[in-house]
This record gives sequence, structure tokens and C-alpha cells, in this order.
Amino acid sequence: MNTIQQAAQAAANKTCEQFSTFYVADLFFGVEVLRVQEVLRYQQMTRVPQAPDVIEGLINVRGQIVTAIDMRKRLNLPPRAEDLPPMNIVVRSEGGAVSLLVDEIGDVLDMDAATYERPPENLDPTARSLIRGIYKLKDRLLLILDAERTVDIAAR
Repeated sequence: MNTIQQAAQAAANKTCEQFSTFYVADLFFGVEVLRVQEVLRYQQMTRVPQAPDVIEGLINVRGQIVTAIDMRKRLNLPPRAEDLPPMNIVVRSEGGAVSLLVDEIGDVLDMDAATYERPPENLDPTARSLIRGIYKLKDRLLLILDAERTVDIAAR
């Protein structure tokens, strides 16, 4: 089998991808399921003096200190209601585990790789910079989050 045939076979084998989904405001996001370490209810946080505003604080996840990033602030969205505590979706990045504070956790979805598209041009520029692509669902879009860009606060 030559290189072209091998690449075609590899692409054919990757017909389905799995994503852990969550909501931030009215946006529906997905992150590769293999990047997700765990999902937690709201945890008490320790504030970090002089940290960028998107960093809500630090949490302790079974002895591991994890930075918590508020996805509403990261996406320049209005703050969540005081009576609505965020959920933690702990993702693995090159720099270690990071918690993304989101409004609600969704399901794990299997998506057909053939339906993957580039992010739409009319998406908010802040959100667009963090989105790898989209999947069109029956009643909404699944925005695929680029986890590395999202946790890279310096690139903000």
C-alpha cells in the first residue's frame, strides 16, 4: 500500500469523533473527549492576586492544583447569574490540567467527521479565535473548542 492509499485508509477509519459538550450562555461547545480529565460540580476557589481577569482562581482536584478559567470572561460574554454556580470541565493541555468554568454540562456526542466545517465568518471574533470548527446539528451548531488556544491566556 502506498502513502496515498495509507492516508486515505486512515481518513476512512476516522469517520466518527467523540466530544464532551457543554454550554456557555447560549453557545453549545464540544471538546475532544480524550482531552477531558473529569467533570466536577462547582469547587471553592483560591483567588490569585494580579492574575488576568479570565482566571477565576485555583482549585484542588485530588491533590492537583488546577487553574480555573471563566469561559464567559474568556469569550467576552456577560457574567452568569449569581444564583447559577458554574460547573468545572477539567481538560488536559500541554501545560497540564486546566478547569474551564461553564454554565452547564451536556452529553458526549459522536459526530460524523464528514459533517465537520470551518467556523462561520459571522461568529464573534473572540469566539472564532477559540473555535477549531463546527458541526451542524438539527437545531443548533456544535462549536468545537480548541483547548490549547483556550487555555493560552497570553494569546488573549
